[in-house]
Amino acid sequence: MTLQICVAQLNFVVGDMPGNARKIIDAAAQAYAEGARLVITPELSICGYAAEDLLLRPAFIDACDDALKTVARELAGLKGLHVVVGHPEGGGLRTRSVAVTRRHNRASVLCEGQVVAHYDKRELPNYQVFDERRYFTPGEGVGVFEVEGVQVGLLICEDAWFEEPARLVRDAGAQLLAVLNASPFHAGKGAEREQRMRERVADCGLPLIYAHLVGGQDEVIFEGRSFALSSQGQVVARAEGFREARLSVQAQSGPSGVDLTAAGDALVPLATADAELWDALVLGVRDYLGKNGFKQAILGLSGGIDSALVLAIAVDAIGADKIHAVMMPSPYTADISWIDSRDMVKRLNVRYDEIAIAPLFDGFRQALSSQFAGLKEDATEENIQARIRGTLLMALSNKTGAIVLTTGNKSEMATGYCTLYGDMAGGFAVIKDVVKTRVFDLTRWRNLNDPYGTGKQPIPERIITRPPSAELRPDQKDQDSLPEYEVLDAIIARYMENDEGVEALIADGFERADVEKVTRQIKLNEYKRRQSPVGIRVTHRSFGKDWRYPMTNKFRA
Repeated sequence: MTLQICVAQLNFVVGDMPGNARKIIDAAAQAYAEGARLVITPELSICGYAAEDLLLRPAFIDACDDALKTVARELAGLKGLHVVVGHPEGGGLRTRSVAVTRRHNRASVLCEGQVVAHYDKRELPNYQVFDERRYFTPGEGVGVFEVEGVQVGLLICEDAWFEEPARLVRDAGAQLLAVLNASPFHAGKGAEREQRMRERVADCGLPLIYAHLVGGQDEVIFEGRSFALSSQGQVVARAEGFREARLSVQAQSGPSGVDLTAAGDALVPLATADAELWDALVLGVRDYLGKNGFKQAILGLSGGIDSALVLAIAVDAIGADKIHAVMMPSPYTADISWIDSRDMVKRLNVRYDEIAIAPLFDGFRQALSSQFAGLKEDATEENIQARIRGTLLMALSNKTGAIVLTTGNKSEMATGYCTLYGDMAGGFAVIKDVVKTRVFDLTRWRNLNDPYGTGKQPIPERIITRPPSAELRPDQKDQDSLPEYEVLDAIIARYMENDEGVEALIADGFERADVEKVTRQIKLNEYKRRQSPVGIRVTHRSFGKDWRYPMTNKFRA
């Protein structure tokens, strides 16, 4: 007995229940035509992930119910086809003092117009970007159903990271685990997932199919890379990452039970760290702009490495014809910044304009001269230049409808080496979770690779090799104000991302002055980060949902 299975790795839009239902219907019908009798979609595929407080609205749950019925009805004529669909189930009862939640994160099995089985997620994650206990009640039962003689057991995402849910499904007669997922991307997560699922297979002795979501949702990325493991824990099939795909596998019954094999050549290798990070950033830009209706993007191009990286990502994401780069030189802009910016936009063939800010800067200083009388120039004048640029970009955005892409990196966001209402002004922060050392890595990688077929080496070499500078005062260099980036980024990784203590870093050889300066800057600049635009999360701990520190706070380690 052979059962052909299809994982529908799809990119859904949160709240677009009719559009999401249509994607499921079309993918299932195509898979059926190709011989599949079991189609598995990702977690909460009907409504998209994460719907956040939309899940608290009864009308939202009703719309999900209607979409589920539409999928069941339109696929009812496909005899023997079983489709597993993720969706929220149930509602809430609000009293005067409390909202009593009775919603479940559910997987329903549809066959010939009916729901023939269902399963409610048992393990609800409440860490990092997850907040599922706010919305759902843990499930209590198991979900096992039969397709062409194969007993399939359902799990949803976090369930598969624990031993008990899989064991309960196995003990209920399952011969195969089908895991629906919406597991956010961060660097290295793909290999980690596969290893954890190998552990689950080893523990329960069953083969496993992992159906994963793909797409960008605000700051979170889902990279797909759905896969299947044999009962021996071998990866027999893996879908492409960062793209929609249909992954086909076969469940075959034999003397030793059911096992999985690939249906054709379906083992896509895992990408390198730089390649997957590039794909994540490109997908994040493409989906944030596309799903929110932005047709064009605009950014300030400075001749520096951060804006060059953002421009290259944006071109790969939405195309050169939809990008407007604006160079806004100040009295301190070096000639090579002009030359390199013009070189880059010529390579990429994007629209490019230059707007000198010196007259505007002079106007600000003149207007403030009486107020600043007797006071030395300092960071105030530097910030005025950045805010002039931010105002110009936002004016162009308002006039044209193009979204402003900001260009600040994680190292700058951590230490406050950025200007509120200046270079932080914009609609989407592309590299806010990429530290400076990784910025250099990505620019070098992109110059050696052309993943989206532009045929260009986009970034002039001098942009990569010259010392970074904000160019807001004479002969300024980033390292005048910050430790060397290798040191700074290592401190950020250990203190901010991994919660290591100050004394532990010093004991490992970091200079006390560097550690105390960086950690103090991280604390002092929380108020800036709270006012920064949303941006793409690519580490296991980003500033935003992962990092929740009070601005008013006297604690010192």
